[in-house]
Amino acid sequence: MKKNSLTPNKGLSLSQAQSISNLCNQSAIEIVAILTVVNNLKKVVKINKEEKVLIRPKPLPENVIELLKKKAGLHACQAFLMENIKAKDAMLKLARTATADLSEVVYPEKPKFIDSTVGSLAQVNEDWGWEQLSAAELNEYLEAEAFAAHIGQFIHKDGILTGLRTELPNIPSVDWIVIKDGEKTPVDITVHHDAKKLLNIHNELATTHREYEQRVNYFKAKVKNLTTAENARIAKHNADLQNSAAKTNNDLQVTFETQMKKANEQANDIRVEFEKTRQAKIGEIAAMRINIDPRFQATVNEFLTKLPDSQE
Repeated sequence: MKKNSLTPNKGLSLSQAQSISNLCNQSAIEIVAILTVVNNLKKVVKINKEEKVLIRPKPLPENVIELLKKKAGLHACQAFLMENIKAKDAMLKLARTATADLSEVVYPEKPKFIDSTVGSLAQVNEDWGWEQLSAAELNEYLEAEAFAAHIGQFIHKDGILTGLRTELPNIPSVDWIVIKDGEKTPVDITVHHDAKKLLNIHNELATTHREYEQRVNYFKAKVKNLTTAENARIAKHNADLQNSAAKTNNDLQVTFETQMKKANEQANDIRVEFEKTRQAKIGEIAAMRINIDPRFQATVNEFLTKLPDSQE
């Protein structure tokens, strides 16, 4: 920044400086108006013995040197005043646009919240339950399932044994076939099963079927219970993870908000103090006056008396 002649004690106010600068410019224009119309000659023509002036003589004024010096001095004074007016404006602009230095304020970083899904487990199905059986248990189940299925199929209401038992009471002792037209030939029927034997077989197989079916149902229930228990454990595990994450995240959020509130309060205090200082600085700059350099004092004095008292 260029050096200026601003001072808080004495000199011209901004209003006075602007008015004197305008007066300097106006006076310089008046001098220019005098100098720009000079010429070297006068032209006269006689028409019918009457003289007509074509070009009036306008020689340099006797005080041309003084006028030029005066003009130069006016522009110099105006330049001096404008430099200081601009310097004051720049200082005011700088003060008015200044902002508080908040570099000492430490704002907290946004917390990194815990993802409650990390470490969570998926629910299992009964395939998992079957995998929990020992080899011996699985083999026993496979055997029991096969026996229960095939025995059950044999004694089912649509099974072979039931068909034999249903048919047996309805078998005739003799049957007839036609070998020759018009003649029936008897067919001997020998029954090799009896109802009691078939019933005994059915009862024995039914008992065996129930035993194997019970084992099948036992293993199925065991697998179902294992799966249910595991899913209950997984649900608790996931719930514990979510609760723990929720508590941790809440603590992180509370800490973040507390630190942010403290930082904002600190920043606000800094802004308040800065604003006090800034307004005082603006007031000081606004009150500063232009201390006139002695070389421009005569020019300033010339116009200062022409200004109204309200501009002091």
